[in-house]
Amino acid sequence: MSEQKRRKYDPEFKKNAIELANEPGRSANSVEKSLGIAQGLIRRWRQQIEKNGSLAFPGNGKEPLTPDQKRIRELEKKLEDVEMDREILKKALAIFSKAPK
Repeated sequence: MSEQKRRKYDPEFKKNAIELANEPGRSANSVEKSLGIAQGLIRRWRQQIEKNGSLAFPGNGKEPLTPDQKRIRELEKKLEDVEMDREILKKALAIFSKAPK
C-alpha cells in the first residue's frame, strides 16, 4: 500500500485558486485539474472564506481567532501563571513560618 503525503497549500495559493475559478468561463473543476489539486478543494476553500472571512486559512490546524479572542487567551494564560505563583508562595510561606523544634 502506498502512502500519500498530505499536500499543504499556503493561503495566497488558495485565494488565487478561488479567484481563477471565479473568472467568467472557468469552472472550479477545470481550475482544480489545471493546478493539479484534488477535486472539491476550491469549493471547500470558498466555504472557509465565507465562514471566516479574513480569518480563513490560519494554517497548521489552528483555529482562526479575532484580535479580541487572542487577547483573552493571553490574559487567561497570564492569570493562570499568576495563580500558580501565588499557590507556590503560599506553600513556601507555610513551610518557612513553621517554628523550629
